[in-house]
Amino acid sequence: MLTILGFVMIATFLVLIMTKKMSPIAALVLIPALFCVLVGQGAKLGDYVIEGVGDLAPTAAMLMFAIVYFGVMIDVGLFDPIVRGILRFCKADPMRIVVGTALLASIVSLDGDGSTTFMITVSAMYPLYKRLKMSLVVLTGVAATANGVMNTLPWGGPTARAATALKVDATDIFVPMIPALAVGLLAVFLLSYVLGLRERKRLGTLTLDEVLEPVTEPVTETVLVEAGGGSGKGTARTGSGGGAGSSAGGVSYDKGADGKGSDVEEPADDEEFKGLDPNRSTLRPRLYWFNAGLTLVLLTAMIMQLMPIPVLFLLGAALALTVNFPSMKDQRARIAAHADNVLNVSGMVFAAAVFTGVLTGTGMVEHMADWLVGAVPEGMGPHMGIVTGLLSLPLTYFMSNDGFYFGVLPVLAEAGAAHGVSPLEVARASIVGQPLHMSSPLVPAVYVLVGMAKVEFGDHTRFTVKWAVLTSLVVLAAAILFGTI
Repeated sequence: MLTILGFVMIATFLVLIMTKKMSPIAALVLIPALFCVLVGQGAKLGDYVIEGVGDLAPTAAMLMFAIVYFGVMIDVGLFDPIVRGILRFCKADPMRIVVGTALLASIVSLDGDGSTTFMITVSAMYPLYKRLKMSLVVLTGVAATANGVMNTLPWGGPTARAATALKVDATDIFVPMIPALAVGLLAVFLLSYVLGLRERKRLGTLTLDEVLEPVTEPVTETVLVEAGGGSGKGTARTGSGGGAGSSAGGVSYDKGADGKGSDVEEPADDEEFKGLDPNRSTLRPRLYWFNAGLTLVLLTAMIMQLMPIPVLFLLGAALALTVNFPSMKDQRARIAAHADNVLNVSGMVFAAAVFTGVLTGTGMVEHMADWLVGAVPEGMGPHMGIVTGLLSLPLTYFMSNDGFYFGVLPVLAEAGAAHGVSPLEVARASIVGQPLHMSSPLVPAVYVLVGMAKVEFGDHTRFTVKWAVLTSLVVLAAAILFGTI
């Protein structure tokens, strides 16, 4: 019964947020609370929630101060040269910008922390997507999938957990998987190329001068344009710099070039492009190298684990605010400017704590995992590596990494050992599902991604999951081909 209720609870949650019948925060709280009552453990709901909140409180604290820190760095212009450099390299071409997103997310992921990766990537790329009217779910989808592949680095978490759970060397797990993971990363770049071509087809390509010019209030008029050989309506924008969504001819299309629309959603709002505004009052050009050095020191300390990450970001945010904005009034203004992001992300993390607390406390996770393992046919025993790789997709999506690697993986390894399958092979297969895991509603970092990019979690899920599954399967197929699994 707990197995069925667990799957029904997860399915209910996903359906409600993807159809936008409930907000993610409400669904993360109310759905597990309801199912906790249904399984007859309503009296223990408070204990489960407190336990879940306690587990995620350090993460929430880290995200709160990290958002303030990187928000201040955006305000003072730390990322402006990066944005301008990427823009000039990409030549305002949507295809190149999407590929640049995958490249930047992959490089920044080397620090092993998903939250930091998403904050830096969105900070640098969000202004470009907004100014060119590109789809923001493409930004979040590509960034999450690229980070998922890179999350398999030994210091990223999953590989270390697998090594600890099965008492093997993390190097023995990761090094043989490098060719397969490289193929997975190539698949992400290919995906970004294809998605970029779709964006280019939908939007056209602006000249660099058009993108760098300031945005003014456009004058909108309806004109007839050719779409897919027939006539359709488009919107011509006139004004300084042309419309943000203009094609080379100055026309913004509501539909794809085939006139049939696209499942890539266009941003609804029309914010000004502030990331490259050279005149904003918060810029601190004289402190640029101080801010760059502070960020480098902060990331280095995080990688070397000199202090807990929440403490590092707390100290970093306080120092950045004090040096860049000595006035108390200015400091309050900067904190207020980023309060929405802080509240949205931290609120989502604590709401997710309710979901994970109930899922774990009621025993639903354990029963679901046992059912899935028990459903493996006896004849598949000699192929437990492949079975583990396939199971890692749904299990790491519906469970935390700790739950999967310390609760389920030892059972899978034991089943494989009975048929002569090495624990190392099972461990390698267990990291295959990480591209999908990074878009799980149980991963706090994904709320940083969608929060900073101003994307609905349901939209991100609906767009990203299929591509993340495909990337994971590519990694698994490559590992089989190379003989690693």
